[in-house]
Amino acid sequence: MARTFCPWKARSIRAWTLSFSVRTALRRLKPQRSLRNHVPRNDAELSFVEQPVGTAPDLLLDSCVYIDVFQRRVPPDVKDLLRQRILNHSSVALSELTHAFGRLDPKRSDTPRTLVALETAVCAIPPNRLTRPSTAVYGEAGMLAGMAARMFGRAHGIELLNDALLLLHAGATGRVLLTRNVRDFDLLQQLAPWTRFLAYR
Repeated sequence: MARTFCPWKARSIRAWTLSFSVRTALRRLKPQRSLRNHVPRNDAELSFVEQPVGTAPDLLLDSCVYIDVFQRRVPPDVKDLLRQRILNHSSVALSELTHAFGRLDPKRSDTPRTLVALETAVCAIPPNRLTRPSTAVYGEAGMLAGMAARMFGRAHGIELLNDALLLLHAGATGRVLLTRNVRDFDLLQQLAPWTRFLAYR
């Protein structure tokens, strides 16, 4: 029996091949390499927000930054940083924020106030500063999250996927990721050393 030709399938395979190269990602990340030498670094080896802020590359914000801002838990030096730097936003962080609209229990008394704050934060994002990761970043993020899961001893890396996406999205656009999730991004950045993140507590 003759095989049926599916032009839509051929086009999708060709587009995937052009937009993401497995071989390139494997060469860059080397996901099967040994991870035994990767351990959390000391604070002195990491980049933390300090005064004076000064000029530096644009920032990409982790979702925890938005939460800290509307809960008024942002340290003064981070406030200064957010005022002085160009801020960029990722669709990954956007989805993490809007996830709360479905997850939060409507019966809790604090849910309406939290959702109003989240809506305010989301609506304040300038459309021209909101971007999404490329297909190549998505492909590499899956590998990076899997490597990190193996390092952390977790059953799977899905919960690390968004962190990997944010870090690689920042790296691909020449930006620095701002986060307070020091532990996870420390280890992820060791596996993708061409990326940068700026931390605070």
